[in-house]
Amino acid sequence: MNRRFFFALVLPLAVCLLASCQKKETPTANFKAALLSPGPVSDAGWNASAYEGLLRIQKELGAEISQAEVKTPAEFEEGFRDYASKGFNIVFGHGFEFQDAAAAVSPDFPETVFITSSGTTIRDNVAPMVFEIEQATYLMGIIAARLSKSRRAGCVGGIEIPSVQSGFRAFEAGAKSVKPDFVVVSSFIGNWEDLGAAKEATLALIDQKADFILHNADAAGLGVFQAVKERSGIFAFGTNKNQNNVAPEVVLASAVLDIPQAFVTVAKQVKEGTFKAQIERLGMKDGVVSLVINPQLASHLSAGLMKEIEATRNDILNEELVVPMGF
Repeated sequence: MNRRFFFALVLPLAVCLLASCQKKETPTANFKAALLSPGPVSDAGWNASAYEGLLRIQKELGAEISQAEVKTPAEFEEGFRDYASKGFNIVFGHGFEFQDAAAAVSPDFPETVFITSSGTTIRDNVAPMVFEIEQATYLMGIIAARLSKSRRAGCVGGIEIPSVQSGFRAFEAGAKSVKPDFVVVSSFIGNWEDLGAAKEATLALIDQKADFILHNADAAGLGVFQAVKERSGIFAFGTNKNQNNVAPEVVLASAVLDIPQAFVTVAKQVKEGTFKAQIERLGMKDGVVSLVINPQLASHLSAGLMKEIEATRNDILNEELVVPMGF
């Protein structure tokens, strides 16, 4: 064979094979993650934590990210479809209320993973992350019962969904574990943003002699803090994020969820192709749920009460105490 012809034949083939190998090593598309939030990400709580998680996915996984605020079930489904049709690899629906929309959309977009923050709905590409905030609100109930002068506390929620109700029931269970006659009254305002309604609901509970108020109302929770600050001798509890600095003069402690870390963990599984659809329950033993006492108000808790809280926390971690969960 003519050597010139041989080299002319082999050299393009080698270049082609090399290019082929290099192409396989190069990602075919960017990893894309999106968030649908039921309220503004400026709420210093539930939605703010989710957005922080999205930003961490961008930073740690090099993802392209996007976020949209949605209000109604129709908007939930539209948001899921919009992001999935644009090739997003994972879309978070941040709340119990996103389950039905995720289940409806998922068959049409099998390459997209839909994660709901709370819930029980599972499909091949749909799964919930359940944050066991009840473990922290149970401890808050003990604090309220030990410190309350009126033996009454109030809870202010946004929309009356099982995940919020469950946290309130655990708060009541914690209080009744030390004072069986302790009374907890709950009030729901029907949305996540109306500060005025949350403030009025809180004032009504205070007028009913509640001297401790727990909220789970997202942005509207700021109205709870406003009301508590207007009345002397009343304390509040923060939820979902460390809210001790939001109203440091009245927020005694916060039930904190490490939502950002949970978001990064599941997004990494999706990116690496190791994701499996299942209910992921995340609590104190996972380092995701914690009770954080406001250091500025810590003097209100005696050494004996702090020991009681720590002992109860250890019982939860050791599974010697199972906190009631609503779902």
